[in-house]
Amino acid sequence: MGSTLDRRQFIGRTAAAGAAAAVLGQRALAQGGSGGKSRVVKAVRDNAVKGEKPDPKVAREMVHAVVMKLSGQSSPEAAWKTYIKADDTVGVKINCLFGVGACTHPCVTAAVVEGIRMAGVPAEKIIVWDREDKHLEKSGYKVGTIDGVLYTGVNGDWEDEPTDIHDCKGRLAKILTQKITALVNVPILKSHVRSGITFCMKNHYGSFHNPGGAHGGGPKTVHGGTCDPYIAALTALDAIRKKERLFVCDALRPVANKGPMVQPRFTYTENTIMAGLDPVALDTVGLKMLDAQRKKMDLPSLEETESARCVFTAAKKGLGTADISRIEIVEA
Repeated sequence: MGSTLDRRQFIGRTAAAGAAAAVLGQRALAQGGSGGKSRVVKAVRDNAVKGEKPDPKVAREMVHAVVMKLSGQSSPEAAWKTYIKADDTVGVKINCLFGVGACTHPCVTAAVVEGIRMAGVPAEKIIVWDREDKHLEKSGYKVGTIDGVLYTGVNGDWEDEPTDIHDCKGRLAKILTQKITALVNVPILKSHVRSGITFCMKNHYGSFHNPGGAHGGGPKTVHGGTCDPYIAALTALDAIRKKERLFVCDALRPVANKGPMVQPRFTYTENTIMAGLDPVALDTVGLKMLDAQRKKMDLPSLEETESARCVFTAAKKGLGTADISRIEIVEA
């Protein structure tokens, strides 16, 4: 009996290792553009935003377009199946802390959920989440089970034991550590008064219980620390990296200055959805986009002032590419 159990354990572990290797292989394949560059796919549609509100039909088309282009598949179904397996339980991490005007747009999230369903995942195995129910509600989301999909906050359901995030002790969300097998990160592009930028990497400040403990570090600014090297340390956690299958990024209406809060004066229309597998490369492209708009507004560059040094620290730690010459930007 003992040898039978050992054999079963061996087979199970081998299968799990094989699945993990397959995911990493897919990531390496799609991440590599020509010449080994990291690939970032952008969809830009002039009609994506009407007034200050995204057009849901256009946003849906853009989301599927970037995933198809990234995967090299000719249909949304085949594209999503490249990254998500039918037997996965999938978390969709959105950004809702500051509400309408500074959150992941619900129509973008809806398109991502549709894509996950196209991959064969049952609705009851999809969790759309951020820190608290009230954050989702003020961002235009309904909390609860909607058409089988659970929309919820962590609501204090953190791991008992903390994880080291540089010198911060953070208790991770059980949604992340226990309840899902795959993760799609769906951030919104914004400036940040401390970290310079909040996008793919910093979106996980909603994934542990005390983000306030990870806002120091680096040279001081008028607002305090620069979240460096905490953002890199967070991005490096196995609990995130081994489950994060895809980034679908909302850059329809970024906040160019004084984010991450709602800042109508500094919010502008970019009409862009992006996708990729390299969070550092995506954050780098997002940083360039913010700085281009800031130049139009006669604001200093986030990159040149080292306000967004967290992005480059992550690159130095081998978590992705921050050299724009090593990033292949492809239009969808």
